[in-house]
Amino acid sequence: MRQKSSIVSLIFIAVLLMQTLQAQVNYPETRKESVSDNYHGSVVQDPYRWLENDTSTETANWVQAQNQVTRSVLSEITFRDKIRDRINELLNYPRYSAPSKVGEYYIFSKNDGLQNQSVIYKQKGLSAEPEVLLDPNKMSENGTVSVSISGYSNDHKHLAYSVSRAGSDWSEMHIMEVATGKVLDDVLKYVKFSGAAWVGDGFYYSRYPEPTKGGELSDQNQFHSVYFHQLGQDQSKDRLIYIDKVNPLRYHFCYATEDEHFLLLSISEGTDGNETWFRDLKKGETSFKPLLFGFEHSSSVVTNDGDNLLVITNVDAPNYRLVSIDPQNPQKENWKDIIPESTVLLKSVSAAGKKLFAEYLVDVNTKVKRYAYDGNFEQDINLPGFGSAGGFGGEEDAKEVFYTFSSFNYPPTIFRYNIASGKSEEFRKSDVKFDPSMYEVKQEFATSKDGTKVPMFIVYKKGMAKDGSNPTLLYAYGGFNVSLEPSFSASRIPFLENGGVYVVANLRGGGEYGENWHKAGMMQKKQNVFDDFIACAEYLQNEKYTSKEKLAIQGGSNGGLLIGAVMTQRPELFKVCIPQVGVMDMLRFQKFTVGWGWVDEYGSSDDPDMFPFLLGYSPLHNIMKTEYPATLVMTADHDDRVVPAHSFKFIATLQANQTGIQPVLIRIETDAGHGAGTSLNKSVEQIADVYAFIFKMTNTPIQ
Repeated sequence: MRQKSSIVSLIFIAVLLMQTLQAQVNYPETRKESVSDNYHGSVVQDPYRWLENDTSTETANWVQAQNQVTRSVLSEITFRDKIRDRINELLNYPRYSAPSKVGEYYIFSKNDGLQNQSVIYKQKGLSAEPEVLLDPNKMSENGTVSVSISGYSNDHKHLAYSVSRAGSDWSEMHIMEVATGKVLDDVLKYVKFSGAAWVGDGFYYSRYPEPTKGGELSDQNQFHSVYFHQLGQDQSKDRLIYIDKVNPLRYHFCYATEDEHFLLLSISEGTDGNETWFRDLKKGETSFKPLLFGFEHSSSVVTNDGDNLLVITNVDAPNYRLVSIDPQNPQKENWKDIIPESTVLLKSVSAAGKKLFAEYLVDVNTKVKRYAYDGNFEQDINLPGFGSAGGFGGEEDAKEVFYTFSSFNYPPTIFRYNIASGKSEEFRKSDVKFDPSMYEVKQEFATSKDGTKVPMFIVYKKGMAKDGSNPTLLYAYGGFNVSLEPSFSASRIPFLENGGVYVVANLRGGGEYGENWHKAGMMQKKQNVFDDFIACAEYLQNEKYTSKEKLAIQGGSNGGLLIGAVMTQRPELFKVCIPQVGVMDMLRFQKFTVGWGWVDEYGSSDDPDMFPFLLGYSPLHNIMKTEYPATLVMTADHDDRVVPAHSFKFIATLQANQTGIQPVLIRIETDAGHGAGTSLNKSVEQIADVYAFIFKMTNTPIQ
């Protein structure tokens, strides 16, 4: 009895210390102003509108004050540095991308372990010594410059690459000679959301007009236009290929078939649904003609088979199909099914070696099938097990392709597939310090409010007791047709090692089960996404994986909106909330940078029919005086996709309305953006803060 009494006393003291820490948080004072908007007869207050000005001195001072408070709380978590060091230890292994064959070279990226950015290498044959092609770590002192290859010329002599700074979506495009590594003088500015579609001695790319000074990271982006750049000429001489002066809020992308027979133009009004137009370059056509018209469906040209185009589309096929279209007779009645729609999602189709590789999702598990161009089935590609795979692309004369397979307990492994033999062999395995036999991965289904079965992956240490005492991190996204497939992350291991349960929920709004699944979680049906997530949280508690006192939730971008919505709808259900770079102001999101591109997913407050739906779940507008869970809002000063004002206004409102003792904080990263291109050092610090905050707030002892 004495031993039991001592344990109870220790627990009481630990809880008391945690409550004392929480009660001592003094938030910076955030000025309110009298600002309101009239939406179709409804007046909505916006007292923190001034925080939308991300370049003002007052906002900068507020950011600094908030960060000081957050850092003071996180610095008192004594085991935080231990978590960071363990993450660094686990990440310190070589990480490779699958190689791409470019003429006589193989090009791939590699991170030695703790490099801030991966380095791009070339290799003349697979047995030769790799040579550094591009090292972004030498382009900045703090590792905040990232590089990505935008496209290779069809003669394999040149490549275009994009340089992004501090995580911004803005990039500069440069040209390099593949053989010599010489960087040409060509510099293309104001590029955003673009590849390089090579044709002849130049390429097509997309850019915006030069932004206004001071508004680069927040002003609305308009007139996304296509240009042609010829090697060796100044950008001012680039030829304008396409601009839509009537519809400034559209995206425009060009891509070309490998044989330079067709130039394709994809036009979209948002992140889903597009029109496809084409030019027959072999006929010398100089204007675009419609191939697929209207924005209610999504389609993409995979390749051409002579004069016909092979197109993956969800027209009359919510689970997608591959069709052959004669561009001279593109009417739907003339289409020919190559890979018909099936009962499972056809996620993508790649072409290589005159073969088609179709990737399917079966209950969020990848299956790959090989077909001939005429649709004749040839074989199933044998994968190692339950997980996700990607790659399989290549040129028409390719003899092999590379693909990567991974799962929650299967570190990324690159396989080399021989097209002639139809056999795969392990090409490169991750040497991470991880024993997969110690962990269990299960897929279970929760029942949502309307009876829909919602899948989720649950990862934990074997032998774990289901007694409700396990710290659990529930992660989800639920939107924009995005599928959350099984994946491996070494940075998750410290959470699992300390008894944590990691859960990924596949909510409606995503793409896991095709377009019908997506549509069931968008526009007026967005509440389904939140109901699905709440059902998963309740399932985990009912099945004793965890309890309310041990459950943390996390999501980023649209997933940040998800966390903001569910924590304002059901604050009593969670212990810790981590909304990252979230869309929190659903009434004004369309007014910043490319927020207009999300209107086809969410709707807009400008529409009187959509306004009540948006107001009904907008995280910012549904905060009330109540006890909220411990919250760590995360954003970044260079996020020019979901501008940080969303998070700024949300946390200011939350701090003013928190009646409980749980801390509600914001962590504002500097020299970082929406996530892509973030330096490894910054990423590790962010993850360490998240885990430390979760473990502290759930009163979890650290091993």
